[in-house]
Parts: sequence; structure tokens; C-alpha cells
Amino acid sequence: MPNFIIKTHRVGTIYSKPHLFLLNKGMNSGKPQKTPFTNSFVIIFSNEEDCENMYWVTFSMWQSKFWHKNLCGSVIPFLKIDDFRKEFQTKSNEILQDFEQHKKDVKALQLLELKEKQFHENINLINDMRRVILHRYCNK
Repeated sequence: MPNFIIKTHRVGTIYSKPHLFLLNKGMNSGKPQKTPFTNSFVIIFSNEEDCENMYWVTFSMWQSKFWHKNLCGSVIPFLKIDDFRKEFQTKSNEILQDFEQHKKDVKALQLLELKEKQFHENINLINDMRRVILHRYCNK
């Protein structure tokens, strides 16, 4: 199991070890990202491989809306760091028990993300071509 430290991110702090950020306010709480959010937790790892593996664990937890049950607050829901630590440790250990299956799932998620990116690029190209054709048509 990877060793990690979970802290509340402070703006302007620079981390030397591999790390990832997780949003802690709003309905997207738990969303992982490599760059900091204003309201986020930071998870610091001892090596890059653990960071990459846990990125996909946190990504899957966020996509499945795992953190919604832990949100509190009436206007802007937020995630408490103690709840996050407890639930994250438990769920990540559970997910990583079958590490071979985890690696297969990560490869599938990476492929899907790549295909999604290609799809969005194709949509943008189609829209650009549509604008060019309409522009030519209207300027006759």
C-alpha cells in the first residue's frame, strides 16, 4: 500500500515530492488534478508511481460520486478533512487489494480518456469547417 500524507493545500505552497490535489468544496468535491485548486486537499507521495496509481483511484471515486455522502454544509457543500482521510484510506486500500485488476482498469480509463479527447478535437474540427463553409457561403 502506498504511503501518503493528506493536508489542506495552502495557496503559494510548493511541494517537492510527487503530489495531487483534490477539490474539497462544491458538488465536484473529490475531483483530482495535478495543478492546485483554491479549495483543495493535497496528497503527497514518496514516489511518482504511487501518485499515478492513486490519481486513478481518486478519479474513479470522484466519477462515481463517492464523496457525495460525506458532504456537509447547506449553501456550498464541502468535505471535511477528517472524513476525507478516514474514507480515503479505507476505500483506497479496498480498491488496491486486487492490484492486477486495478492496473487493467487504469489502462481502460486512460484509453477512454484519450478517445474522449480525440472525440472533442474532432467535434472542434467539424465546427471549424462548418464556420468556414458558412463564411464562404455568406460572403458571395
